[in-house]
Amino acid sequence: MRQLDPDRALACLFAPREKQPHLFALYAFSAEIARIREVVSEPLPGEIRQQWWRDALTHPGEAGHDVAIALRHTMARFNLPPEPFLAVIEARSFDLYDDPMPTWVDLEGYCGETASALIRLASLILAGGDEPGSAALCGHAGVAYALTGLLRAFPLHARQGRCFIPQELLTTCGVSLESLYRGEESAGLHAALAEMRARARHHLAIMRAERGAIDKRIAPAFYPVCLCPAYLDAMEKRGFSPFETLITLSPLRKFWLIGKAAWFAR
Repeated sequence: MRQLDPDRALACLFAPREKQPHLFALYAFSAEIARIREVVSEPLPGEIRQQWWRDALTHPGEAGHDVAIALRHTMARFNLPPEPFLAVIEARSFDLYDDPMPTWVDLEGYCGETASALIRLASLILAGGDEPGSAALCGHAGVAYALTGLLRAFPLHARQGRCFIPQELLTTCGVSLESLYRGEESAGLHAALAEMRARARHHLAIMRAERGAIDKRIAPAFYPVCLCPAYLDAMEKRGFSPFETLITLSPLRKFWLIGKAAWFAR
C-alpha cells in the first residue's frame, strides 16, 4: 500500500495507533480497486477482478486475499455495511473503458463515490463505528482530493487515451480529444486544466471554512487532503507542461504538511 498510495499511507501514521491497521485495510482496498485498470489489457478481465472483490465482500468464505481478509475484519469491527465498498467498485468500472468523462456532474459524482466515500468510511472507523457527522465535508474533501489526483495523473491518462476532464469543459475551451491524446498543448487546454484546479480549490475552501466543525476524532481522515494545495500550486508554476511535468512532493515535505495538519487538529 505504501507504493500504491503513499500519501494515505503516510497520513495513517498520524492516526491513533489502534486505528491504523483498519485504515490501512481501507486504503489498501481502495488501491487494489484503483489499480485494476493498470494490470489488465482489456475491460473483461477487469470486470472479472471487480466481481471477485464484490464476492469477497458479500461471500466472505470464498476469498483468502490478505487485503480482503483485513477489510472484512474492519467491516465487522466497526459495523460497516458492504454497500459503500460495492459503490466504490461500481464507480471504478468507469476506469476500465476509454470513454471520456461527459460532464461536471459525472466527474464530481465519480469523485464522490470514490475519494469522498473513502474519507467517510475512514471517519466511521476513527469514530469507533459511531456516527461522527461531517458527511457533507467528507464530500467536499473527497472531490478536492480526487480532482487533484486526476490532474496529477493527466499525463499518464493522456498517453493511455483516457480523459477525466469533462467533455463539456473541453468543448467550451475548444479542445478536441484527438489533440489531447496527441499531446498538443494549447491555450484552450491550459484554460481547461485551470478550471479543474479552480474547482478543486473551491471544494478545499468550503472544507477549510467548516473544518472547525469536524469532530477531532476523525481529523486523520482529512489529513491526505492537506497535500492538495501544494500539488495545485506546483501546477501553476512557470514552465509547467501538462504532458511532461511530474507533480510530486518530497517525503519530507509531505511529512511536514501532514504533521502540521495533525498539530492544529489537536
